[in-house]
Amino acid sequence: MSAGGEPFAAGLVLAAGGSKRLGRPKQLLRYGTGTLLGHVLGVARACRFDQTLCVVGGASDDVRGGVDFAGVQVVENRAFGEGCSSSIAAAVGAVDPRADVLVLMLGDQPGVTAETVAALLAGRGDAPLAVCAYEDGRGHPLAFGRGMFEALSNLHGDKAVWKLMDRFADAVVDVAIAGPIPRDVDTWEDYEALLAS
Repeated sequence: MSAGGEPFAAGLVLAAGGSKRLGRPKQLLRYGTGTLLGHVLGVARACRFDQTLCVVGGASDDVRGGVDFAGVQVVENRAFGEGCSSSIAAAVGAVDPRADVLVLMLGDQPGVTAETVAALLAGRGDAPLAVCAYEDGRGHPLAFGRGMFEALSNLHGDKAVWKLMDRFADAVVDVAIAGPIPRDVDTWEDYEALLAS
């Protein structure tokens, strides 16, 4: 628990991808008044997490030099080519031992808001897992109670976090969020569509 008696919440932004499909570091794409990753970190700061972490990997030197990480604990994942699960596993070991809940955010999904995260945490209650239930399906951010941290640290491969949700299906709380799943950026077409929206 944090000093105020509220659950101690850690936020984890996943931004280690190598951007193979895009052909350049998507973390550094221009978005708003800064970069794509910079925007997502700004949202994470607005969430007022007790601890905020960001995993970097692909083009990490350029990303560290081109993004403002003030107030964010940066974790490097040298095995970033092994998928998102390797980034989660790399970061779980850096999560504060006081953390009651870990919120997983994507560094290439700028449409998620601090209000979305607040709704997710409020709707979670004390469930081991919570997921945003948008009008067109489940999506990030996701929330994991402390009891799930060991399982997170043992994930392997891509989409493993969704397989974990399937494995513990009875423990998952779906939190209704208005609107469609926010866009993420994997290709240049995704980026253009994001800017056009």
